[in-house]
Amino acid sequence: MESLLIENLHVSVEGKEILKGVNLEIKPGQTLALLGPNGHGKSTLLNAIMGHPKYEITEGRILLDGEDIVTLSPDERSRKGIFLAMQNPCEVPGVINADFLRAAINARREKPVSLYQFYKLLDNATKELHMPLDLANRSLNEGFSGGEKKRNEILQMLLLEPQLCLLDEIDSGLDVDAIQIVSDIVKKMQEPNRSFLVISHYARLFDLIHPTVSAVMINGRITITGGPELIKRIDTTGYEFIKTEYGIEIEKEDGKPMNTVSIGACATREASKNDKK
Repeated sequence: MESLLIENLHVSVEGKEILKGVNLEIKPGQTLALLGPNGHGKSTLLNAIMGHPKYEITEGRILLDGEDIVTLSPDERSRKGIFLAMQNPCEVPGVINADFLRAAINARREKPVSLYQFYKLLDNATKELHMPLDLANRSLNEGFSGGEKKRNEILQMLLLEPQLCLLDEIDSGLDVDAIQIVSDIVKKMQEPNRSFLVISHYARLFDLIHPTVSAVMINGRITITGGPELIKRIDTTGYEFIKTEYGIEIEKEDGKPMNTVSIGACATREASKNDKK
């Protein structure tokens, strides 16, 4: 992978514009932390990159290695090396987890993986994630706990070895030990030719995976980009400085401006406080 370049991206959901001109670049080997209050378009951006049909791109381009992928289907984008670990993985009754994982691997290969090789890969991957192998013989995500669903997303990423990994709050619902395990997998996969775009409201995850760049999304646009120091500033002070320094009102989900207290109540900071109690 050379790079992902997003230019003037506008995205609507059910007729409502969510992204209002996003510009963002992710270079090979970068891990980008995407920050911002809830309801401002972070998950919409990841779903639009992946090609979710619910998210209508009305303007702009998504360039992967210089190729505009806006018209490609999700499976075509997947074969080009994009992977999305979903915030709320759905349950798929009747589809065995192992069958799904093997089909996903084979969709990216010219020669199908043998059953022996697949189970060897699966066994090694589940051990790394401290997952019981019997989860592979259950229906996809059906009856899984929230933490099991998130680990199953990381299991897919580990087996598929994508070049661009989109992680949408992969740490929510995980306990401290599980966050450490997931972070170790991410760190293992951080390579010069692989990039990560990570959404989280927890400073702990970013402390563990060491993002190289960060960006803040406000009101459907990228308003600030910077280095890891931006994460620490938001974790310490919240988003209030965006209003005072940049003159940007942060809107609530109903379209009304947030008051001063709400702007300062950064979800990352509040979550970190709760973790320390």
